[in-house]
Amino acid sequence: MTTRTPYGAMGGEQAILNLVDRFYYYMDTLPEAAGIRGIHQADLSSAKDKLFKFLSGWLGGPNLFIEEFGHPMLRARHLPFAIGESERDQWMLCMNKAIADTPMDAQLETNLRNALQQLATHMINQ
Repeated sequence: MTTRTPYGAMGGEQAILNLVDRFYYYMDTLPEAAGIRGIHQADLSSAKDKLFKFLSGWLGGPNLFIEEFGHPMLRARHLPFAIGESERDQWMLCMNKAIADTPMDAQLETNLRNALQQLATHMINQ
């Protein structure tokens, strides 16, 4: 018996790569995301790579982030950045648009949005 993970249900590696690409496309182009775009480096390559690797394991796929960087400790890793409700909302705006662009089951989409909202809220440090 095989356990179906969100990673597999979404379509695996390529689907997660596409989600991450769409997320950073929105972050890079939406005027209403300028606040969070401004706290990222000009070159988003490293951020894209880390988000892909994190989401891979978080969604039940290969634990690429842990293998390379150790435990995610997301809140601790984000403490150097001022993250308030506005930054959380900007991040979620981009992620919700990226999720909408990613074909998946409606229940999985709802669960993913809710889980990421909780995760983004946990990052608030201001």
